[in-house]
Amino acid sequence: MANYLGALDQGTTSTRFIVFDRAGHIVAQAQKEHEQIYPQQGWVEHNPLEIWHRTIEVIEEACAAAQITSGDIASIGIANQRETTVVWDRKTGTPVTNAIVWQDTRVGDSVSRLTAAGAEPLVRALTGLPLATYFSALKVRWILDHVSGARDRAENGELLFGTIDTFLLWHLTGGVRGGLHRTDVSNASRTQLMNLDTLAWDDQLLMLFDIPRCLLPEIHSSSCDMGTIAVTSLKGTGIGGMLGDQHAALVGQTCFAPGQLKNTYGTGCFLVMNTGTEKVVSRNGLLTTIAYRFGDEPVHYALEGSVAIAGALVQWLRDNLAVITSAPEIEHLASSVEDNGGVYIVPAFSGLYAPYWKQNARGIVAGLTRFANRGHLARAALEAVAYQTLDVVEAMEADAKMSFDQLRVDGGMVGNELLMQFQADILNRSVLRPAMQQTTALGAAYAAGLSSGFYQNLAELKANWSIDRTWQPSLHEARRIQLHNQWKKAVTRSFDWVDEES
Repeated sequence: MANYLGALDQGTTSTRFIVFDRAGHIVAQAQKEHEQIYPQQGWVEHNPLEIWHRTIEVIEEACAAAQITSGDIASIGIANQRETTVVWDRKTGTPVTNAIVWQDTRVGDSVSRLTAAGAEPLVRALTGLPLATYFSALKVRWILDHVSGARDRAENGELLFGTIDTFLLWHLTGGVRGGLHRTDVSNASRTQLMNLDTLAWDDQLLMLFDIPRCLLPEIHSSSCDMGTIAVTSLKGTGIGGMLGDQHAALVGQTCFAPGQLKNTYGTGCFLVMNTGTEKVVSRNGLLTTIAYRFGDEPVHYALEGSVAIAGALVQWLRDNLAVITSAPEIEHLASSVEDNGGVYIVPAFSGLYAPYWKQNARGIVAGLTRFANRGHLARAALEAVAYQTLDVVEAMEADAKMSFDQLRVDGGMVGNELLMQFQADILNRSVLRPAMQQTTALGAAYAAGLSSGFYQNLAELKANWSIDRTWQPSLHEARRIQLHNQWKKAVTRSFDWVDEES
């Protein structure tokens, strides 16, 4: 009898495979990083085949650690970094070039031209997304236009496009020997090619972005039969769930009711609120997107605020400035000072995402004096994550026309006690950390569990959720307002740093 579920969590910096029991507890896991490739300023790439090899490795390592075979796992789910774009040869499985990562800004000139041509209102109306370097459509077009022969091969049906979920699914289900070319509605909604109302690829968008339809995968529900694994020791196991990572975290946090929201603190920071079966159009710089779709049930929509740089700011302090030697050190260093000393870091390394959408912004450090030291920089970095979250929360409350008294959190940074307390302070709301913090992988497993019959209903999933710790705000209101005003001043200093001509 199958007593477990598997989850493949393919993120921006690493790939992990986790085996969960019915209560949502981790039985075994394995994780491997992959290379971050920076060919030139503003470009970020991954090697898709390296990610595929890491996928095989973590599946085998986790299953071996728990002495688990395919018969022990009812189904697996896939969660993935979104928007990252892969185009590969359907006969060989070889990518025509490296994957273009969601953070990459090389298509900025195309964004400017389309915006100047008046295309943004149509794109927003159909997709819920602004024209930005973030999404997949312009990345696909860049590959077709800049890789020799790619456009002709695409139009002849020789190439396939997918976000990472699609690329891995194709390989897992057989690759060149019958691999399935599929994605789910949550990932499709981030390509800027799917119509939010029809849940289908849109002809107007394909024409606007000049992308051949034959490149695109089939769109399916987030929880359904996606195929059967044809490789690894899990050969014969069904793949029953697929979700973009932030949508998976929403499911893992069991935010199934309209108005429930979570924030994931990873490479970036992603606040997502379930709006139910109603599509809420943002007027305050947020994204209208798909939350999930389970089987044949109506699709659930979401509002999302995406912040490009969160944990990546800590990595920058470590790798570029050598302020710390390991990421966990930042909490101790930031705690060595009483406050930020008037220092603010706005990490607009690749522009600002929600709620500003300023692609020409660049990162700044503001408020420096001779008094400032390494501790103040470390604290300013952590506080920048919390301030960016506050900006998104305020926009979300305005769009949803409701206020929230608590925030569910997850992701790699939620173990940082100083950050979580400051988040509660600057939000002036409770911050709740769940007992199971691997909510992205858990959400993918839940989607697979629902489609395979491992779980019968959402009530079983809700029963698994519990609180590990709650942080309550303790900052004086006048001080909170003062800090927030200084942050907003710093943000405006980062605007329009890059001239359009450059």
